[in-house]
Amino acid sequence: MNKLTNDQIRQKVRSRYQQIAVQTVEPNSSRCFTDSEDSAERSGSCCSTPTDFNTISTKLGYSADELQAVPEGANLGLGCGNPGAIADMQAGETVLDLGSGGGFDCFLASRQVGADGHVLGIDMTPEMISRARDNAIKGHFSNTEFRLGEIEHLPVADNTVNAIISNCVINLSPDKQQVFHEAFRVLKPGGRLAISDIVTTAELPPEIKNDMNELYSGCISGASSISEVKVMLQQSGFSNISIEPKDESKSFIKDWVPGANIDNYIISAIIKATKAYS
Repeated sequence: MNKLTNDQIRQKVRSRYQQIAVQTVEPNSSRCFTDSEDSAERSGSCCSTPTDFNTISTKLGYSADELQAVPEGANLGLGCGNPGAIADMQAGETVLDLGSGGGFDCFLASRQVGADGHVLGIDMTPEMISRARDNAIKGHFSNTEFRLGEIEHLPVADNTVNAIISNCVINLSPDKQQVFHEAFRVLKPGGRLAISDIVTTAELPPEIKNDMNELYSGCISGASSISEVKVMLQQSGFSNISIEPKDESKSFIKDWVPGANIDNYIISAIIKATKAYS
C-alpha cells in the first residue's frame, strides 16, 4: 500500500467530518443521513439520534446542565472527554478550541469566560464552521467566533490566548508536532493547554495502524503513545506536562469498533501543559 501524504490524510479526515456536519436526523429514528447519500447507502454507524448524542456525551463526562445549555445541533456526540471541565477557564479569558466541530465545547466555554471573554473555534471543515456559526446565532453567543483553518497552521496571532482546549482532535493530525508548535505560539506566557485526546497503551496491530480510512478518521490509528506526546510537548517548549489516562474511557472506546477489542490498545487521556513566563 502506498503511503498517503499528510494532505491526503487531511482530505480523508475532512471528508468524514463534512458528512457528519451536514447530517440530518429523521424524527424518532436511530439512523442519520447526509443530504448527498442515496437511501440505499445510508448508515447509522458513525452517528446517532439527538437522544443518543446526549447519552454518549454523558459517558464522556458532560453534565445534564451542560447538555441543555447549548443550541440544538451543537452536540454531535463526538469526542473522548470534556476538556472544559479540566481547563479552569476564568471570566474575561480568551479560549481557543482546536477542532471545534459544531461548536459544542466553545459554547460551554463561552459561559465560563463570560461577556468580557472571547472563545475562538478553529476547524478545517467548511461545513462544520457553517454549522457552528448557525448554532452561535441560534444560541445568541456573541462572544464566540469560528474561523476556518488547519490546526497545524492556526489563523491566530502570537501570544493572544489564555487557554487551549480540544476534544479528541489532535490525534487526527498527520503532523502533531506542528500542532503543538502552533499551540505554543498562540498562547500567552503563562497560558495553558488542557485537552482530551486518545493515546496508545500498546502497539497497534498492523491492520489497525495502517488503516488510513475509517480507523484513522475515527480517532484510532493516528494515536500516539503517552511518551511520544510528552516528547512532542517538550520539543514545542511546554512545561508542567501532565498526561493522565482515564481507565473508565474503555467502556465507550470498546464500542467504536465492535468486536475489535481496540480498548486493549488505546485510551482517552487528560493532557495538560503550560507555556512558561519568559
